[in-house]
Amino acid sequence: MIISYKKLWKLLIDRDLKKKDLREMAGISPSTIAKLGRNENINTEVIIKICKALKCDICDMMEIIDSKSSDVESIEDEYKSSS
Repeated sequence: MIISYKKLWKLLIDRDLKKKDLREMAGISPSTIAKLGRNENINTEVIIKICKALKCDICDMMEIIDSKSSDVESIEDEYKSSS
């Protein structure tokens, strides 16, 4: 199973926000934004900061995907093509 922050990026687009805006609003570091972009694990305190800054719930910004699903492959492909 992997964590996907795809919902977070969609939320930012819907609210016309950039990653830099999120970083400033939530008070998180550029390295944390990079981890989010790579769907890596982040501290729960950071998740709470993001939820408070965006006034959303955890399920609005992330989801757990079964590693056997085709969604995982598409997320990995998206990451590889954006690198």
